[in-house]
Amino acid sequence: MSLPLMMRAIEIAQPGGPEVLTPVTRPVPVPGPGEILIEVAYAGVNRPDALQRAGAYKAPPGASDLPGLECSGHVAALGPDVAGWAVGDPVCALLPGGGYAQYATCPAAHALPVPAGVSLRDAACLPETCFTVWSNVVMRGGLKAGERFLVHGGSSGIGTTAIQIATALGARVWATAGSPEKCAACAGLGATAINYRTEDFTEVLRAVGGANLILDMVGGSYIARDLKALADDGRLVFIAFLESPKAEINFAQVMLRRLTVTGSTLRPQSDVAKAAIAAELRAQVWPMIAAGKLRVVHDSTFPLDRAAEAHARMETSAHIGKIVLEVAG
Repeated sequence: MSLPLMMRAIEIAQPGGPEVLTPVTRPVPVPGPGEILIEVAYAGVNRPDALQRAGAYKAPPGASDLPGLECSGHVAALGPDVAGWAVGDPVCALLPGGGYAQYATCPAAHALPVPAGVSLRDAACLPETCFTVWSNVVMRGGLKAGERFLVHGGSSGIGTTAIQIATALGARVWATAGSPEKCAACAGLGATAINYRTEDFTEVLRAVGGANLILDMVGGSYIARDLKALADDGRLVFIAFLESPKAEINFAQVMLRRLTVTGSTLRPQSDVAKAAIAAELRAQVWPMIAAGKLRVVHDSTFPLDRAAEAHARMETSAHIGKIVLEVAG
């Protein structure tokens, strides 16, 4: 197939609010060794995109300066030394950046087939959340069947994915959310919902013996409360700090109760590390999707040139599930 030389994209004109997301025309990128070029159908919208837009999250060296960390579409071209993919294959992928565009490149090992029966719209919602949840809840957090698992932000893209994966693994799941509607969404996915505006998650978890694992994206005032909510030998995993990365805590309880505090961010990890996560997703999570144990919770779709509106909706925190950009339309 012949490829165009230029493409539509959304760039960050300068650090700022959603209004700095600007439609532009850019050259179509060329896949390098081990990379594929994807003709993007849909791009997922994620918190790191907003942080990058605000100037608080730089793209790693060599990555596109365009926002967008996940997409779905079809393979448009193969770089040198790529095996396992053919032009035209439906694909979803974790991107180093560049998803807010008609074409994007990524390492072939970071791409996954679109699961059978899953639309391209929903497939664009899978990579960022599945990579993040699986690597932190299972690979880092070690969640096992029968354990008690608490996820904060249960109605977010990460939260809805974490609830379903943990439930599929046989864990007992609790989730915090900030409204009756969001709590209902969490409960519908299999979690015991905790409205953090009217309930104390620490008390709820301590009443059942404490959480064996907590996935926290809030930080700040939650950090000390997380430690209190853990069972002895419990694990606390951080993936973001929407409130603050700082807190004053008593580390004596970490020693006395043998607690583990850890965390990770996905984007700065090596290509090899991300490829290892992708391989686990293909082997462990994609069968969950095929079995109907994991589905995308979709909030809203915006055309590519209305990316600013998508960011504005995400920053209201009113959404439940994932927000996507329709690129191919």
